[in-house]
Parts: sequence; structure tokens; C-alpha cells
Amino acid sequence: MNVLWIFAHPEQRSLSGALRDEGLRALREAGHEYRLSDLYAMRWNPVVDGADFRQDADERLIVGAASRRAHDAGMLSEDIRAEQEKIAWADALVVQFPLWWYGMPAILKGWFDRVFVKGFAYGVIGPDGRTLRYGDGKLAGKRAMVVLTAGAPEATMGPRGVNGELGDLLFPLHHGTFWYSGMSVLPPYVVYGADRVPPEVYEIHAAELRKRLAALPTEEPIPFRRQNGGDYDERLVLRPDLLPGRTGLSVHYAQPRTPAAEDAQDTQDTQDTQDTQTAVNG
Repeated sequence: MNVLWIFAHPEQRSLSGALRDEGLRALREAGHEYRLSDLYAMRWNPVVDGADFRQDADERLIVGAASRRAHDAGMLSEDIRAEQEKIAWADALVVQFPLWWYGMPAILKGWFDRVFVKGFAYGVIGPDGRTLRYGDGKLAGKRAMVVLTAGAPEATMGPRGVNGELGDLLFPLHHGTFWYSGMSVLPPYVVYGADRVPPEVYEIHAAELRKRLAALPTEEPIPFRRQNGGDYDERLVLRPDLLPGRTGLSVHYAQPRTPAAEDAQDTQDTQDTQDTQTAVNG
């Protein structure tokens, strides 16, 4: 399997850097080929401008149209084309970053802004005239997985946690970028409380990451609905007979959490809390 590892952390000696090295070693030992895009080490330029498309500075820049023309003509800037060639080579992308202010570092957002141009990652039309996105497109058949470090404790990023549910925080990347461009999206690997991981806990995380990477070719992806799979009407709105009365991000999963499942989880959370209090208070 060919794996492109995109790494976005400014410190090589960080927990993220150690996990990256562990992950690349695991891929190599498993017989996979990999390439690394270390964005800070590359001094990646995250800012879209006319130079990306060899645009005349005197002309108004319309990014979508200019990027499409440049892509089709092979005129994108050299650094963008180099990253696109890596993606074309890869069977899977591993995208690793720390969670900053509910999102990815700006340098990584800029990598997507500049590399995922029209005609490459979106704006792709099928033979029947329909736009190929949300499960279809040029990147269909590839897999993508996030490796994330977050400073918050795990409970605070659960269904009722103050920071919001992690799946919702990653929805723009998972659904709006990976799935939009056609890639199958694997559940993320997350290290919570990343700024206070002792050595013995790091070893547990490293082992778990190796296990997840071993399953990279076969793990079941997140079951998002396909745009062109029949679940959406001509306005691209979920059909009224599917999950009637339900709204929000969860309706775009083919196997969304149901209210009954949420109630069961709440009951389990309550029981877990009581068990913990009993253990602590004797």
C-alpha cells in the first residue's frame, strides 16, 4: 500500500513528532511504501494567490475558475503539482495535526486550500452530467485517516462534553473535504490530554497507533451517505422519508445514532459515573 503522511506540527521533538516516527516505522515494517509531507519543515506556503495559477496580476482573480484552467493546462505552481502527484501515487492519506482552536493549524488548512483545486479534488463531472462529490470523484478509492492530538480530556469531547463531540468537530474535514472529494474516511486516531502524557501512557498510544495502521487497508470507513446514492433529492436535501424529524450533522451518516442509542449511552454514562464515585469514595 502507498501511504502519504501529511504532518503539521512545528516541533519535531513533540509528542506528535514521536507518534509520526512510530507510525512511519510501523508502515515500513508492514511492507508499505510511504512519502512524508512535513509542512513546517517544507516551509509550505499556505496562502492562495494568483501565482499559484500563473495568473496575470492585472486580471481579477476568481480562484475556482483560475485554478481549473491552471490544473487542466498543467500550469499550477510546482509545489502544488508536487503534492498532487503524491496524492495520485497514494492509496491512503494519513493527516496528522494538533487540534488548535477547534480546527487544524493554518499551514494545513492552506495545504488543502492550495492543493485541492477545482478539477483535481472538486468540480468533477461524470458522464451523466452529475457532479461527482460526496463519495465520488477523482479521489474515490483512496482512504484517509486523521491522527490527532488534543489537549482536552476525552470526556470533554464526548457527546455531552463542554468542547463538543469530536465527530462534529472533525465533520468539516471528514465529510466536507475527504468524503467530498471521494475518499473513504476511517475513524480518527486521537490522543487526548496530549500535553500531559507520561512515558508509560505514550507506549500505550504508540502500540494503539501501530494497530490502527496495521488495519489501514481493511478497516471499515465511516458510513457517510453518497450524494448520488439516492438518499438526497434534486435539491441535495435528505429525502423526507429518511430519519423524519431529525436534523443536524448526524443525518448524513448512513447509520446515524438514534435517540434510543443516545438514551442508552446517557444511561451508561450515568452508571459509569456512579461506579467511579463508588470506587473513589469506598
